[in-house]
Amino acid sequence: MTRVRPAVDATPAEWVVAGLRGFAQSVLSLVPAGFPQYLRVFHPAYEPVGQGSSKRLVPVSWSEIAAANGTRAHVGMQLGALTGSWASVETGQAGVFDAPPDVGSLPHELVAALAPVLARHTSTPERIWFAVWEGFGDLPDEVRRAPTFSVPYGRYHLLGGPIDALPEGAYGSIGPQSPNLCWPDDRAWCTATEIDLNSTYVGCGDACADEIIAVPEVEALTIDPSTGIDFASDVLNPVPTDEP
Repeated sequence: MTRVRPAVDATPAEWVVAGLRGFAQSVLSLVPAGFPQYLRVFHPAYEPVGQGSSKRLVPVSWSEIAAANGTRAHVGMQLGALTGSWASVETGQAGVFDAPPDVGSLPHELVAALAPVLARHTSTPERIWFAVWEGFGDLPDEVRRAPTFSVPYGRYHLLGGPIDALPEGAYGSIGPQSPNLCWPDDRAWCTATEIDLNSTYVGCGDACADEIIAVPEVEALTIDPSTGIDFASDVLNPVPTDEP
């Protein structure tokens, strides 16, 4: 966190608070209203490949999971509805993926892939705001000293720094943790990774959206901002019968 510092106050977050719509109702409950485009970035699942020292985790896209299960891949898909079991959200699905998608943090490899794109689509790359949920138990003292602001689904510490510090993700001691909210000072885009979700949502301009979708490592689709974000928002695949 050498290049990310606590904000002087929470004033830079006021537009985010004012732009959100409701609690867990739609994409606009996470990302402020008013952007030309909204995207859903799907956090990948992972499957181990190889043996011994050569063993590695390979990303498995949600589209691949849908294909393996004979279900439909679409922007509102939910992992449990793709696999037929909500248990897979936490435990994986044998033969398809062992490790489920990260929840509450954009995976590090996606942060690294998206940061250069986001940098090209702001006039203030040296002045980026990073908001981190106050409830993480391993937050460094420097984060805990940062001013806070509240939205309907939680309270966040606000820090600032350059866009190229985004991949560092040093907001905790248990491994990389992405900011839960991130935006540039010119408000050209905003990313939101809610603590209970396995997707990240982005509001941005048309050119930025096109470039994000074209990144090979990223599975992203444009989304109507009125689309739901909870377990029941998959309207094209059967609802699993086990408890979410």
